[in-house]
Formats: sequence, C-alpha cells, structure tokens
Amino acid sequence: MRRSRRRTRTLTVFREGGRLVAVVPERISAREQNELIPPLVQRFLRREAKRGLPQAPDELNRRALELYRRYLRPLTGEDPPGFSVTWSSRQQHRWGSCSAWSGEIRLSARLQTMPSWVSDYVLLHELAHLHQPNHSAEFHRLLSGYPDRDRAKAYLLGYQHGAGMGESETPDAEDDYS
Repeated sequence: MRRSRRRTRTLTVFREGGRLVAVVPERISAREQNELIPPLVQRFLRREAKRGLPQAPDELNRRALELYRRYLRPLTGEDPPGFSVTWSSRQQHRWGSCSAWSGEIRLSARLQTMPSWVSDYVLLHELAHLHQPNHSAEFHRLLSGYPDRDRAKAYLLGYQHGAGMGESETPDAEDDYS
C-alpha cells in the first residue's frame, strides 16, 4: 500500500513487478482503508482473471516468445534475440518501450486493464523494435501479420481520447508511439 499526497479522493490497485499495489489518499483513516481496499482488490483480481493477461514476468516473457514465434519469425527467419519483458507503472506517456541493445521491453501497466489483443499488439510492436529500432517500412512489414493491429491501434486511440490524454502518444499513420 502506498499513500499519495496527490490523490485526494480515489483509490487504485495495479500490479507492479508481480505484486498488487494499492494507492490511497494520504489522509485516509485506517478504518476506511480496511473497509475500501479488500473489495477493490477483489474487483481487480476478478477483472484480471477475465482478461486472461499474463501477469507474472515469466508469463509475460512466455507470451512474448509465443507472439514472436507466431508473427515475427516467419518474416525475419530468425530466432528471437535475447529479451526480457516487464510491466512498468512508471510509463505514463508511452504504451511500451524497448531498449534494442539490451533487449529490455517495458509495457505500461495501464495495458493490464485492456483486452489481451491490445496488449499483445503493443508487445509485438516492441518485439519488432528488436529488429528495427525505428518505424521504417521494414518495421511496419514486421507488424503486418498481426490480425488485430488496426483494431488495437484504434482501441488505444479511443482510450487516449476518452481519458483526455491528448495526442502525445497517439498511434498515428506511422505508428510512432513507442
């Protein structure tokens, strides 16, 4: 549990490094905390189970390997380079990021509330960066085989619009958001 000075009324729960974290207003009483957090955690776990998203780092890495083998290997003809995937609660301006030189992929924890085909798209996008660090024609060719690509991009765009996030991370025609 974390207390936040910036949070004044609402509570939230998310996963960070495989653990659940509850963020509560700094001034909430222990009684309120004990009443409000357990139902919030239960609701979060129910939603998480419905989505079927990989939550632990091992599961996330297995999912990434599965996506790589299914969609990228046929186009690259190569086994995947070394990589590791983690959820990040610190990524508030990007859906994902990739350090191609180290193979580190970080996905925004916000994706955990979205359908799996959306998080799969962002994960696949970052995996493609292991081969193409930019958003070149070759990069887009690598993503072309994912059947939910356009639907996932539209979902992320709608989410950003609904959340009033502006266009800073909008996947545009060049797919330039990670």
